[in-house]
Amino acid sequence: MSPLSRFFSPKAVTVIGGGAWCEAVVRQCRATGFAGPIWPVHPKKSEVGGVPAYPDLASLPGVPDAAFIGVNRELTVTMARELSAMGCGGAVCFAAGFSEAVSELVDGDALQAQLVDAAGEMRVLGPNCYGIVNALDGMALWPDRHGMSPVESGVAVIGQSSNVLINLTMQRRGLPLAAVVAAGNQAQTSMSDLGIALLEDPRITALGLHIEGISDLPAFEALAGRAAELGKPIVALRVGASEQAQTAAVSHTASLTGSDAGARALLRRLDIAQVDTPTELVETLKILHVTGGLRSSRIASASCSGGEASLMADMGEIAGVTYPALTDTQKTGLRAVLGPKVALANPLDYNTYIWGDEDALTATFTALCTAELGLGCVVLDYPRNDRFEAPDYDQVLRAVAKAREITGTPMAMVSLLSEGLPEAVAQRAMTMGIVPLCGMGDALRAIRAAVTAPDRRNARPDPVTLPVNGHGAARVFSEAEAKALLKSFGVRVPGASRAGDPAEAAEAAARIGFPVVLKGEGIAHKTEAGAVVLNLATAQAVAEAAAKMPAESFLVEEMITGTVAELIIGVTRDAAHGFVLTLGLGGILTELIRDTASVLIPATREDIAAALQSLRTAPLLTGYRGRAGADVDAVIDTAMALQKLVQQHAGALHEIEINPLICRATDAVAADALIRMEE
Repeated sequence: MSPLSRFFSPKAVTVIGGGAWCEAVVRQCRATGFAGPIWPVHPKKSEVGGVPAYPDLASLPGVPDAAFIGVNRELTVTMARELSAMGCGGAVCFAAGFSEAVSELVDGDALQAQLVDAAGEMRVLGPNCYGIVNALDGMALWPDRHGMSPVESGVAVIGQSSNVLINLTMQRRGLPLAAVVAAGNQAQTSMSDLGIALLEDPRITALGLHIEGISDLPAFEALAGRAAELGKPIVALRVGASEQAQTAAVSHTASLTGSDAGARALLRRLDIAQVDTPTELVETLKILHVTGGLRSSRIASASCSGGEASLMADMGEIAGVTYPALTDTQKTGLRAVLGPKVALANPLDYNTYIWGDEDALTATFTALCTAELGLGCVVLDYPRNDRFEAPDYDQVLRAVAKAREITGTPMAMVSLLSEGLPEAVAQRAMTMGIVPLCGMGDALRAIRAAVTAPDRRNARPDPVTLPVNGHGAARVFSEAEAKALLKSFGVRVPGASRAGDPAEAAEAAARIGFPVVLKGEGIAHKTEAGAVVLNLATAQAVAEAAAKMPAESFLVEEMITGTVAELIIGVTRDAAHGFVLTLGLGGILTELIRDTASVLIPATREDIAAALQSLRTAPLLTGYRGRAGADVDAVIDTAMALQKLVQQHAGALHEIEINPLICRATDAVAADALIRMEE
C-alpha cells in the first residue's frame, strides 16, 4: 500500500467536485496554511473555492499526493480508480451510502467492495467521512470548519464521528492538536493503520481514539504494540454497548457485559488508557502530551482554600486517585515556610499567608512535591480576564514551574471550574511544562486514566486464539447439570440431590441433613419467580415449600452458611473479542448495584486479583470494619477453573454464570449456576 505519510503530508492535492463541500475543502486547506498547489477538478466550473479548476484528472499538471473526492457514491468509485491509476497517494472518500447504509434498497457492501478494488494500492480514507486536518504541515482535506491552529508538536485524535472531531477541535483547554482524522467506514484503511502512521511522526506525542467499535482485533493489537515500541501512550473514549448480545442471553452476566465490556477489557489488557467523556479525553491527552504518562495515581494537592482542599479530597476518592500522607521531610519543609498556624495535610490548604510571595509559594510547592508522586497539583482558578488582571495569579503559575524544575515531579494546575483556566493561561502553562487541567472532576479522572506502567505500557499480548464459533442452537443446562460440570473442573458446589415431587424432595433433604435449600428446576431467575426457599429445617417444611413452587422437579441442596460476601462470576461470548470473564457483587442485587469488572480470557491470576481489587465492594472480601475476610485465593481458584472449562468447551459455549458464589473464610461455593451451550 502507498505510505500514509505521503497522504498525511502532501506536496500537492486535488479536490474533485464542485459543490459547497468541495468549495469549503479548498478554502479550509488554504486557511490552514497549505502552501502547495491545490487542483480542483470539475467538468463545467472554471474555479472552485476561488482556485482555477481543471476539467478532469488527465488535465492536471502533476500527480497529486492526496485527494478529496466530493462526488456521489457511484462516481466516487470511478474517481478512485482513476486516481490510483495515475499514482495518487491517498483519497478522502466523502460520500455516504456504502456499508453504513445497507438495506433492502441499497447494496452498500457491494459498492464498498468495488471502491476498495478500484483504489488498488492507493490509500482510501472512509468512505462516509470528513477527512483529515494536519496542523503540523498546514493541510486540511476537510469540508467544514475546524478550530485547529499551527503547532510544532502535539497529539493526534482519530474518530468515527466527524462531528465529534469538529467539536474536539473547538476546545479552549490548551490541548495542542497536531492532527485529527475521521476514519469513516474503514473500508480499506483502519483506525489502527491510521494510528500507527500518526504515532510514527516524531512530532506527535500521544494518540486519542473515539471508538464506536473494534472490528479488527489483530490490527488493534498491532497498534498497541507499535505504540509501545515508540513509547507513545494512547487514550480511548469507547462508546456503544451491544444490545443484541444482552437481549439474546439469559444470564445476569450478559446483561452487564456485551461487546462494550469486551472492548474495555481489551483496552485494559493493551494498557490503553480509557475515559468516559470527551472532556476527560481532552484532559488526559494533555497529561500524556506533557508527561508521557504518569507513574502512579499517588498525587499531592495544594490550594489556598480549605474548601478546595476538601473538594479535591472528596472528588479524588471518587475518581480513584490517592493522597499519600505527608512524610516527616515534607512536614519539616512545609512548616518552615508556612509557620505554625497552617494545618499540614494532603490535600494541603496553605492558606493565604504566603499569597503574593512567589518565593514562599515556590518553597511550599517544592516541599510538598519531594515525595515519590505521580503528579503534584496546585488548585487555582483565574479571575475573569474580561474584568480583571491577575499578575498575582501568574506568580502561582511561575512558582509551580519552578517547583517542577527543582523536584523533577510532574506538575499540574487544576481549576475548580473548566473556565477557571483561560485558554491563554493553559497554553502558557503548556510552554512551561505544566499540565493545565480544566475542571476538577475531569482533571482527577484524567489523572487516574493517565497512569501507565513503564514496563508494560501498550504491550501487545499474545493474540486471543480461542475458537469463537457458537452459531448453533444452544440449550440451557439444568442447575444440577451445570454444577456437575463445574465440579468436574474443580469448582466447590453444595451437596445436592434431585427430586421429582414434593415427597422425594423431603426424603432428599433428610439424607442431606438440615437446614437445606429448595429450588425449582427449569427456571433461569429463581428468586424472582419464587422458585427458591432457603433455610428449611424439617422434611415437612421442604414438602410444603415444594408444593407451592411453579416447578415440576426440584433440586435440594445443603444450606451454605458462614457467608462473608456473595459474588457473581460469569463468562459471555463476544464476537469481536473472544470470551469476557466478569466478576462483581453477586446475589439478587447484581444488576441494581452493577459493581463489576471484566477481563478477557485467557487471564492470569494477577489479572483476576486486580479485577477483584478494583470493585467498589472489594473491602467486603478483605474484611470490612472488623468483619472476617473471605478466602480470596479460593475465589481466584474458582475463576481459573471457570476459565479452564471455557477453554475446553470454547467451540460450543455461549455463556456460563455462577451467581451467587458464596465466599467464606475457608472456601468459595457455587450456590447457583447457569450454563448455555451447544450439544
